[in-house]
Amino acid sequence: MKILPPIFFIALGLFGVYCIEFGVVGILPLIIERYGISTAQAGWLVGLFAVTIALLGPLLVLLASRFNRKRMLLISLAVFSLVSVLSAYAASFSTLMILRILPALFHPIYFSLAMVAAASLYPRQQVTRATAYAFVGTSMGMVLGIPLTHWIAGQFSYEAAFLFCAWVNLLAGVGLFFRLPDAATHRLSYGKQLAILRSGALWLNIAACVLIFAAMFSVYAYATEYLSRQTAIREPMVGILLVIFGAGGVAGNLLAGKLLNRNRVATTLLHPIVLAAAYLLLYRYGSAQTGGMIALCLFWGAAHTSGLIVTQIWLTSEAPQAPEFATGLYIAFINLGVAVGSVVSGWFIDALGLQGSLLCGGLFAALAAVTIAVKVGLYPRGAAVTSEGMA
Repeated sequence: MKILPPIFFIALGLFGVYCIEFGVVGILPLIIERYGISTAQAGWLVGLFAVTIALLGPLLVLLASRFNRKRMLLISLAVFSLVSVLSAYAASFSTLMILRILPALFHPIYFSLAMVAAASLYPRQQVTRATAYAFVGTSMGMVLGIPLTHWIAGQFSYEAAFLFCAWVNLLAGVGLFFRLPDAATHRLSYGKQLAILRSGALWLNIAACVLIFAAMFSVYAYATEYLSRQTAIREPMVGILLVIFGAGGVAGNLLAGKLLNRNRVATTLLHPIVLAAAYLLLYRYGSAQTGGMIALCLFWGAAHTSGLIVTQIWLTSEAPQAPEFATGLYIAFINLGVAVGSVVSGWFIDALGLQGSLLCGGLFAALAAVTIAVKVGLYPRGAAVTSEGMA
């Protein structure tokens, strides 16, 4: 364990919490059968998690900022691990739903403090690189959490899927306990942190983040259905393509980190354009041809997942004086974007079929690009930053 850097365990914890958030999707049929509930009821396991984060995330992060950072990270991971064990043996669906609320309360706390802790491990000029490394855990959890829990439940048992999440978070906690320095943190007053909400530039950045995530999840929320129905890819290959999507996402995040280091504004403006291009390629060339779909999913994964680090840097860079609270705002508003994108895309699909999700994603991407351009036009001095250390 000593040879592994602390950033590894930070990323592992992020992987663990996103496995908790999205992993239930991989075992949803088993949950429905186990508790005798409807699909709509089971869907609330994800919906309640996201709503809790969106409503309470910033407040919880604000309150947690007064406590020792390392201690709060360890408490969060302990909660994630314990809740996963209890969820494996929940006697009723109501109990499982209540247990979903607990990790949702600590999710924004861990995410925010983990990003700040990751940045503190590196020199100022390498902060974006540190964030990119941490986001590897996030992207892997978001993309691989579903197929992993599905596979584990199929190979072993329903309970094993939850216990896997417990072990991941426990390992991350043990690693951070031994490897993360217990550095003193500068505690800002609540008033100074809340003061960032008076910034018009920050709210434009928030709007861009919501729109980018709406664009991302307009399509990704229906990825499995799109690949299986629209392109006629057979079921085993759908899972493989989602893993390839994840591999492209890891590469995209790391590349985006390097590009953000060189020119933050240009990279942020380019992202929704590249995302829209991925949707155009899917519309034009999406088919049952395996080779072509592998290439498309690699590009789509890179364009989609790079949105994580692009939006996080874009929002938090506008409020460097309150990084924890700014990251709390980020995690709350991107969950709003997920909800908006998936709901509105559903309307497009009802009207136009599954291809409507691509149109919806493209429209949200265009609105995001316009919002970023407006922000740069209204606040050119604050936006004209090319690399870290020059801010």
